[in-house]
Parts: sequence; structure tokens; C-alpha cells
Amino acid sequence: ACFRLLCSLLLPALFLSGILCICLVVLLWGVRLWIQRKKQLRSAGRDGKGPLLVGFFHPYCNAGGGGERVLWCAIRTLQKKYKNVTCVVYTGDRDATGEEIVEGAFRRFNIKLIHPVKFVFLEKRFLVEASLYPHFTLLGQSLGSVFLGWEALLKCVPDIYIDSMGYAFTIPLFKYLGGCRVGCYVHYPTISTDMLSVVRNQDTRFNNAAFITSSPLFSKFKLVYYYFFAFMYGLVGSCSDVVMVNSSWTLNHILSLWRAGACTSVVYPPCDVQAFLDIPLEVEKNTSEYSVVSVSQFRPEKDHPLQIRAFAKLLKEKRVGQEPSLKLILIGGCRNQQDEERVNNLKRLCEELGVSDDVVFRINIPFEELKRHLAEATIGLHTMWNEHFGIGVVECMAAGTVILAHNSGGPKLDIVVPHEGHITGFLAEDEDSYAETMACIFSLPPEKRLEIRENARRSVHRFSDQHFEDTFLLSVEPLFN
Repeated sequence: ACFRLLCSLLLPALFLSGILCICLVVLLWGVRLWIQRKKQLRSAGRDGKGPLLVGFFHPYCNAGGGGERVLWCAIRTLQKKYKNVTCVVYTGDRDATGEEIVEGAFRRFNIKLIHPVKFVFLEKRFLVEASLYPHFTLLGQSLGSVFLGWEALLKCVPDIYIDSMGYAFTIPLFKYLGGCRVGCYVHYPTISTDMLSVVRNQDTRFNNAAFITSSPLFSKFKLVYYYFFAFMYGLVGSCSDVVMVNSSWTLNHILSLWRAGACTSVVYPPCDVQAFLDIPLEVEKNTSEYSVVSVSQFRPEKDHPLQIRAFAKLLKEKRVGQEPSLKLILIGGCRNQQDEERVNNLKRLCEELGVSDDVVFRINIPFEELKRHLAEATIGLHTMWNEHFGIGVVECMAAGTVILAHNSGGPKLDIVVPHEGHITGFLAEDEDSYAETMACIFSLPPEKRLEIRENARRSVHRFSDQHFEDTFLLSVEPLFN
């Protein structure tokens, strides 16, 4: 009787599930045909000689970070190489015109495009804002990116789609519904084995709250959630035809998660090293003030509070009346109101530590001013744990500062490494080691500092715009064949 009851319930359920699956497949196939029809209508009348549309999905293309520098260099590189390519940028920056965005790229990064770019302005960018998802942020943003990607696909169907900002969940959408050849440039894996270990070990970080680390139950639940998300992330990422990553650290994580080694390659981000190499390098003259400069966007993961605390500790341990005086200059981009509030919190921290007069904030400054600050600085400071690459680190080294970066991620594996057997900079991990290392750098003879700066300069040529162009073109070639 129980078996018959089970069969009477199970068989209809299986039949209904099968019908629903068939309906879903038919619906998706119909959507694909409809989108392909839109694509054909766009292509009609081109005689096969019209422009090839290359779409870059970059919802924050008007932000001033390293990811945006990669975007504009990639577009300029394709414009140089392919005469029949029109580049499309999907963006949510509706508060600026296309002309203003392109002008901003030139002003901030010294990048001048050869041909005009088509902008597709998206209305639903709020769906990928972290603030919308106070809990299950990774999952919320990823699902939000699918809806944002759908809006992008409806507005413009490209021939080649490149996710240049890390929204991997949009890749299957453009590949299977849009019928596009797809590639991606991964700046930072959305989830990494390091993040899994942080939760597993119950460490408190900016993305792992104290109330979770203090509860074994919450930690186990979050670990299951992270493993599920890592599985889904690997699934969507493996749909890519071409995968580019920005460092050895990112490569290791993406190979582990996506298992797409055959189509994955390291393409170091383009750093405008030549603009900084123009700065004359000479032994420092006697000066009454030395500056420590930090270059990074005002995001939580950049850990600006660590810079301020370490600097305050350095000032506290400095002998009273000792010359020269020291200044910390924090240079970075603010994308939105959250970033501005973060800057205000940092200013309050400076007041609490009594270093407000010694810390200067320079926000969204033009390229020439950035160059001037770096030319005058003695130390270049960087504090992000597991920074995926670190364009700011390379810029500081090229400009001739003595770099002090975090002993992890890209700086540790790719950038602040010995060049021809000679030291190129320093690494630290916490408030004490940062303060001690800064004191050590300042205590070096100027001639020794000059030697380190010269070694660092010689080592950064492998991160030049030209090297990026060569490796980028080699990597995306399968998309154009």
C-alpha cells in the first residue's frame, strides 16, 4: 500500500518535472532564436564587410581604478589591430555622456582612443550594488548581474562579448542566448580558496563579520554557502572561450575553480610605466619633509585604516624634534557616496589618532597631479591583503619611490620580487611591521635608497602598455578567427 502510494505521488511529480523542463528548454531556445534574429537584422545590408561588434561589459567604466585602465587599453589595442571592429561598452554610468567618459579616460590614464566608442547605458546597475544585499552579497550581486546582463543583451547583441569587470554569471547568457564568442579578463576571482580558508578558520575580515566567526554554526553554514557558490562560479566561468587573468595569484585560483587551463593565460594589466619613467631619478637632496604616498581606490579591501595606524605608530615612535617631518598622502578614486563616507571615516580616524595635520587626502585627481606627488615621495605604500595584482604598486616603483606593499597576492608573487638578484622593494603584514619597515627605509642612506629605486625601475618594463598589447592580442586571437 505504501509503495503504491509512493508511486502514485512520485510518477506524476516526475512527469510534471519533465514537462516543465521541456517547456523551459523550448522557451530558452525560442529566446535564443529571437535574439539571433535581432542580430541578423543588425547585420543586414553589411555584405559581410560591416563592423564586427565587440562588447565590453563594464558597468563602472567611469571609475578611476586599474580595472578601467585595462578596459581603455584593451579597446585602444583592438582599434589599432582591427580596422573592422566597433567597440561597445555596456555601462551604468548614466550621470555622464560618452564624450565625458572618454575624456575622463584620457585625463586620468593618459589613454587616447583612435576611433569613437559606442556606449550602451544600462538602467539596472543598482542590481549589482553590494549595499542592496546586506546578506548573501556574493549570490545577490551575481544574480543581479544576470538581470543587468539581460538588459545589456536586449539593447545590443555583440559578435564578441568580453566581461572586463568580473561578472562571470553574464558569460553563459551571452554565449548560449546571444550566440556570441565570449571571453573575460579576471581582475579578482569573485570567490577564492583564500576566502574559503578565512571562513573555515573563523578569521575576522572585512568580508567575514565577527558575529559569524564567533559562532561555529554560522561559520559552518557560511562555509556550505561558499562551497555552493564556488561550484556555481566555476560552472559559469568554464563557459568562456578565452580567459585572461592579471597575475600568478589570480591564475592559481581561476585554474582551481574554473578548470579551463587550455584557454587561460596571464595578461599583466597595462601600467603607464613610461609616463613615470620620465621622472628624473637622483639621490635625494636634503629636505625638511618626506612624504609617504598611497595610490588606491577608497574601498574597504584596500585597508586604508592600516596605513593610517601604521603611520601614526611611526610618528609616535619618532624622536621628538627629529627632522625631517613626515607626511602621509592618500590618493584615490571615489566611485559613489559609500566611498565618500569611507573617506570621512578615515578622516575621523586621523583625528582620533592625532595625525590629522600629517595626513593629506587627494581624491579623483588628474594624472599630472598624481605624477607630481609620486615624483616627490620617498615611500610608496600599499596595504591590501591578497591584492590580485597592484597597478598602484607598479606605478610607485616606476616613479622612483621605495615601495612597501603587503606580503601577499600579486605584489608578493609578481611585482616586489628580486630583479636580476637585486632587491626592488619591501613587504609587510601588520601595523607593527609596516611602521618598522617605514622607519627602516627612512634610516637607509640616500645612496642605498637610490639603488633600490633603480632596481625597481628596471623591473617594471614587463608591465608596460606595449607588453599588455602584445599578450592581450595573442590571448583574444581565437575570438576573432
